[in-house]
Amino acid sequence: MRMLHTSDWHLGRGLHGVDLHEAQQKVVSQVVQTVTSHAVDAVLISGDIYDRAVPPVTSVRLWSHALKELSTLVPVMVTPGTHDSATRLGVGSDLYRDGVHVVTELSAVGTPIQLHDANGPVLVYPIPFLDPDVARHALSDDSEPLERSHEAVMTAAMNRVRGHLASFRAAEPATRAVVMAHAFVLSGSSQTVERSESERDIRVGGVDSVSSDVFSGVDYVALGHLHGAQHVGREGIRYSGSPMRFSFSEVNQTKQLLVIELGADGLVDVESVAVVQPRSMATISGTLDEVLTSDGFVGMTDAWVQVSVTDAARPAELVAKVRARFPEALVIRHVPADGPLVERAACSSPVPVQPTEVAEAFVRYVTGDEISSAELAAFTSAYERALGEGRSA
Repeated sequence: MRMLHTSDWHLGRGLHGVDLHEAQQKVVSQVVQTVTSHAVDAVLISGDIYDRAVPPVTSVRLWSHALKELSTLVPVMVTPGTHDSATRLGVGSDLYRDGVHVVTELSAVGTPIQLHDANGPVLVYPIPFLDPDVARHALSDDSEPLERSHEAVMTAAMNRVRGHLASFRAAEPATRAVVMAHAFVLSGSSQTVERSESERDIRVGGVDSVSSDVFSGVDYVALGHLHGAQHVGREGIRYSGSPMRFSFSEVNQTKQLLVIELGADGLVDVESVAVVQPRSMATISGTLDEVLTSDGFVGMTDAWVQVSVTDAARPAELVAKVRARFPEALVIRHVPADGPLVERAACSSPVPVQPTEVAEAFVRYVTGDEISSAELAAFTSAYERALGEGRSA
């Protein structure tokens, strides 16, 4: 059986003020084409269909079109991520045609979607994004809630998966199993994962990760959340990554879809199918003279670019001069070669910092003292509560 694994479409997202709707239409078309060209038997979309809880109407229509196109070809399985509203994404899902499975309810965790090939059953276990503040109650098997952490709730979810799978395999030993999940997963080894600026912070209590060891006992784990395609731990635990670049931190990422093949004994192959980007992206750095005259930048004139000008003093008419050569420049900033970033254009991307770091710096600036543990705990609790409310909106 061949399955297409994708995630993190983020329909409705912009890029430094640029509307990406037309670009996302082209990417969705490539997903549909890949299903046909690679003889795919099912599609797995592991979260973050939309970029926000209340997406634009154009994005809802694009998703409806994509779901219609895909489901006329093969079964489609969908779970919500951190950006989606699970409730809104799941509205009407019980009315969808056979073969469309939009799984948004925590009560469905551990209940598979059953497929078949010549070698026997293939069970797909969709796990929606697990917000610990909700899932620790919903997935607890007794009166006490689970520990308030991503690892605790994902462990409980996987225990349900393994429990059902063991019972099913008792009658059908040849059964293969696939899990869909949306989480920040780390390997227990020294392996590091590649992160992007465009990913949402999902930390609870200062911790956002789940160990890859939690996913033992299944043949493949189709992950969503990280925007760079990569495996975590073993080859069968994979992020497909986003099919489009959503920040300049992703310039060097090859955007792709994953086509996985399951044989009689489990995972046989993972094929990466490159997604042609609607427009190239690049980062450019140098003095203004180098930026405007270097032959090395000739092929970037039509690209979305981030330009860092390194002159010691800010050049006059910086933005106008850069845009004369790079009309699609989205970020233009002055970064002196011998000093820190001192100025950036209004459209430039912020240096990523964590909210707790901002709070610590604010207290230090206002009071002259370091933030206390009680103050930091209060801020963290309020921030996480706001994040949770945003995710459930």
